[in-house]
Amino acid sequence: MDMVKKYFPKSFGLEDVKALVISILIYIVVDVLCGVVCAVLGIIPLLGGIVAWVLGTVVGIYTTVGIVLSVLSFLKVIK
Repeated sequence: MDMVKKYFPKSFGLEDVKALVISILIYIVVDVLCGVVCAVLGIIPLLGGIVAWVLGTVVGIYTTVGIVLSVLSFLKVIK
């Protein structure tokens, strides 16, 4: 669990609803910014599309897992 806490520091230690909402908003903003970067990279022929697809997939998975961990941590399912 220490390794997970190392990669998702904003997902743990949430005590109130305000901290949960802020954590979820941070993950959403990161995902949106990555979407903008992927759109710009997608303009580059061939290589840009592949890099944008990989980057978008990795960041999408990271933010989804981060939001799920935030909710589970807030509900005290995981510690």
